[in-house]
Amino acid sequence: MAHISRLKLINRWPLMRNVRTENVSEHSLQVAFVAHMLAVIKNRCFEGNINAEKVALYAMYHDVSEVLTGDMPTPIKYYNPQIAIEYKKIEQIAEQKMLSMLPAPLQQDFAWLLNVDAVDETIYGIVKQADTLCAYLKCLEELAAGNSEFSLAKTRLESTLVERSSPEMQYFMDVFVPSFTLSLDEITEDSGL
Repeated sequence: MAHISRLKLINRWPLMRNVRTENVSEHSLQVAFVAHMLAVIKNRCFEGNINAEKVALYAMYHDVSEVLTGDMPTPIKYYNPQIAIEYKKIEQIAEQKMLSMLPAPLQQDFAWLLNVDAVDETIYGIVKQADTLCAYLKCLEELAAGNSEFSLAKTRLESTLVERSSPEMQYFMDVFVPSFTLSLDEITEDSGL
């Protein structure tokens, strides 16, 4: 658990100037919120049947291996297929190390959370969508604050969002994403508070 608490010390987007720094711990919680919402949208609006709580739980743990590996910038991680394959191996070693540090009686409960290969494919897919959405939202926030350094990342993420598109993701994009560029007063005004 002490390792997981150190996620707050690992900054995301380390090669880019940030108006507001984001760490892996807060990113993981935002991904959990978004993934949970995607699962609920899937269930309520598109006849899905997925355990939204399990989705949120997996999302909370989805980047835990980064406490051992650090946050590798996406353009480097996926620069070419060989680097992606090798980095995936490093992540798997880190996941196994994290699991092995738990007391034996607890390991079976955390095995699916700390091993990407053990998680249900649908849960994994929703969390990947949420992860991409959160990166996109970060770009929107940085751009709204005048940081044009995130414009290319936003464009790349828009392509990724199209590739990972689903009805629930489109619903989220249509209903929730526009409010992320609004001020607090504008959000409150729209809500009737």
